[in-house]
Amino acid sequence: MNRRQTIVISAAAAAAAIFGASAFYYDRSGRNAQEGAGPDGSDVYMRPHSPVIGKADASVTIVEFFDPSCEACRAFYPIVKNILAQYPEDVRLVLRYAAFHEGSDQAVGILEAARRQDLFEPVLEALLAAQPEWALHGSPNLDRAWQAAASAGLDVERARGDLSSVEIAAVLDQDTKDVKTLGVEQTPTFFVNGKSMESFGPQQLLNLVESEVTRTGQGG
Repeated sequence: MNRRQTIVISAAAAAAAIFGASAFYYDRSGRNAQEGAGPDGSDVYMRPHSPVIGKADASVTIVEFFDPSCEACRAFYPIVKNILAQYPEDVRLVLRYAAFHEGSDQAVGILEAARRQDLFEPVLEALLAAQPEWALHGSPNLDRAWQAAASAGLDVERARGDLSSVEIAAVLDQDTKDVKTLGVEQTPTFFVNGKSMESFGPQQLLNLVESEVTRTGQGG
């Protein structure tokens, strides 16, 4: 086992307690997902607007349906980053929005506004780091989410103006439709090259990514 694999597995072990409930649902939602083509033949896993982290032409694509307010998504983020670091040439991450929690639609708006300022990743990491302060289930404190985004360099005044744009609304609307098409019920839900995990967990995600890297001939 190499050092990077050890880091991924150690992070997975540290986060394992958070994923118990997710493991229960995942076998029902992920394995029963429909094929990845929409009624118009489009790819429902990845849209042209989807944020991509990693090499654009990577042979392995992790698609994560996530909610900025989701604790398990927050715990998974460093695990996924470690996987990307382990396979920097071979694996990319595509993020899709599943705004299931109250206030998450505005948090998605903040992220999309940040993307317009080329600050998507810094603002994403700031929102996740501050999540316990703003993503209070039932009574989210979005002012603190804005403060976290500002600390990452976001021009808040410009971003607030962008929130009402048709383009940002269309992103959330399309992702919401794709969530329904794929049968995604909770977050995070992962697909790797269109394949869902047989069961849910950090190690299972790593195993699926490794198998796809090997299958596509890029792991040597």
